[in-house]
Amino acid sequence: MRIGLNRRAVLGASLAMPMLARHGFAQSTWPSGPVRLIVAFAAGGAADTVTRNLSVALTDILKQTIIVENRTGGNAVVAANAVLQAPRDGSTWLVDAANQVTNPVLVKDLPFDYEKTWIPVSLLARFPQVVGVRHDFPAQTIEEYIAMAKAKPGTISYGTPPAAGMGHLTGEALQRRAGIKLIHAPYRGGADAARDIAAGSIDTIIITTSSARPPVAAGRARILAVTSEKRSVAFPDAPALAEKGFPGFDMFDWNGLFAATGTPAPIIARMHEAIAQACRDSRVKERLEPLGADLVGNTPSEFTTWLGGQRKELGAILLDAGVKLQ
Repeated sequence: MRIGLNRRAVLGASLAMPMLARHGFAQSTWPSGPVRLIVAFAAGGAADTVTRNLSVALTDILKQTIIVENRTGGNAVVAANAVLQAPRDGSTWLVDAANQVTNPVLVKDLPFDYEKTWIPVSLLARFPQVVGVRHDFPAQTIEEYIAMAKAKPGTISYGTPPAAGMGHLTGEALQRRAGIKLIHAPYRGGADAARDIAAGSIDTIIITTSSARPPVAAGRARILAVTSEKRSVAFPDAPALAEKGFPGFDMFDWNGLFAATGTPAPIIARMHEAIAQACRDSRVKERLEPLGADLVGNTPSEFTTWLGGQRKELGAILLDAGVKLQ
């Protein structure tokens, strides 16, 4: 699963450190004020949870206030535009996810070119997803669930955040691998889908382990399987789809940090250093790892390479399934 930083941006970031002294840039000069992290997803979801926990460590590392803002809407374009309207001085950053890969395929008349406009800074975290059902759903195992779906095609609903997000694409991949037909119900965020599974308004959820915890803890939902290749520490008793007849199945949600093109390379390099340090912070790990989060904090070039693979993999699913924004 992958995306791309443009080569010049990657090269600029990699050369940033040797150039600092030559150009008189002192890392201590940035940041000189609050740093805003604009999250393209609703409060309570995986991206929001990761960002808010990392912000605690970043406050100490950067010695500045970190402000987290949720800007939903427009399939993450609203958040992106908010960052683009801000100065390119490292004071405002975007926390985005698969939209960076899927929007160019799905959204007509985009106001910007993703590959030319955004510089990947670091993959923040990967989150396993779950296939969960409401507490009174008849199926007790993933095998029974698939058998029910085959017996009654087009009658079982599944909620994901949002349309064409990782949960939706995971659902499409599962339907094709299992030979079943489900009804997709898109939500603005994982917390919204979790709320409706708890209320019994939908049959199934395909959301992150972190978003699934509240309804499961309340006894209002049950986990049948996880969609990552291996079991999750968040729900160790739930089997992976890969061990239940779907070898190689490995679909997870993720979120990453992006800078707008034009942000100085030394600032991007410093922000990456801070993110990598925050991902290693014991406080952050203690809060996020029990939720199933796999903290990453990789380099801009590593993130870019990974994103390139995502473009190919997710693009193929979008085209094969005929996924459209709703």
